[in-house]
Amino acid sequence: MFIDSAKINIRAGNGGRGCQSLYRDKYQRRGIPDGGDGGKGADIIFQADPNLLTLLDFQHHRHFFGAHGGYGSSNHKKGKGAADIIVRVPLGTIIKDEATGSVLRDLNVEGDQVIVARGGKGGIGNWHRKEATPGEPGEEKTIILDLKLLADVAVVGFPNAGKSTLISAVSNAHPKIAAYPFTTTAPILGVVNSRHKRFVIADIPGLIEGAWEGRGLGDKFLKHAERTKVLIHLIDMAGFEGREPVDDYKKINLELKNYGKEVYKKPQVICANKMDIPGAEENLKKFKKLVKKPVYPISALEKKNLEELVDAVAKKL
Repeated sequence: MFIDSAKINIRAGNGGRGCQSLYRDKYQRRGIPDGGDGGKGADIIFQADPNLLTLLDFQHHRHFFGAHGGYGSSNHKKGKGAADIIVRVPLGTIIKDEATGSVLRDLNVEGDQVIVARGGKGGIGNWHRKEATPGEPGEEKTIILDLKLLADVAVVGFPNAGKSTLISAVSNAHPKIAAYPFTTTAPILGVVNSRHKRFVIADIPGLIEGAWEGRGLGDKFLKHAERTKVLIHLIDMAGFEGREPVDDYKKINLELKNYGKEVYKKPQVICANKMDIPGAEENLKKFKKLVKKPVYPISALEKKNLEELVDAVAKKL
């Protein structure tokens, strides 16, 4: 199951209490302060892990608590610091503080780390010639995790335009393919090896009118196109479901524009799919008269003209 958002609670460890102790022997009846400092509490650290693909684990594991630092003891012994908690998240995860709404870090580099909640400092022992103090409390936060896929190219279009068939034909991805809309309900990544460049392609679930407002979960899908560099705008040129290809092209572009966040300005490669179906050639002629841009006609099902399409995308990249 693909999960791209989660809310979790984290609490770093408290610092250990400083020790109140006096050293006495036959020469020191009043005693010499020798209480050690407390240890530091555990930090909560988030780390980007390329082996994770979704936030599914956080649907069941929502609470992360750091251990407390050890107490100081006599003879100037300092309490042991608690081991930090490493929370691994997928590449492309944005970490937000729910209370402030601020973005703490965008973990889009493998191995990148950020301390999200700091453990409390240990209390001081009375060997400092002061009263011993308790340790400081660790930070506690509610964190929002928001995953945006890291891909070079996103395939966008209406449901049933053939996006899953295309991505399975040009990459190593194997999405579910069926002759009904919304077969793909979550983004799928694949790797394409072209003559010019190796790149990652994302199959974005089909968009519908009002997607930018959240209809059909469109806003959740469109966010995965934000990081991409190029869009493949896939159009059902056969008008298999009674739609006009030019209308489909305009409506999807309108959704991208309304969604904003620079997605609409990304370079597009216009791809006319289902050219193996009767009527597609005639529709393509009409489309080219109205849309004065390069169009790459293909048949993803029969794997025709895919090399030209992939080369065009690679050159855009």
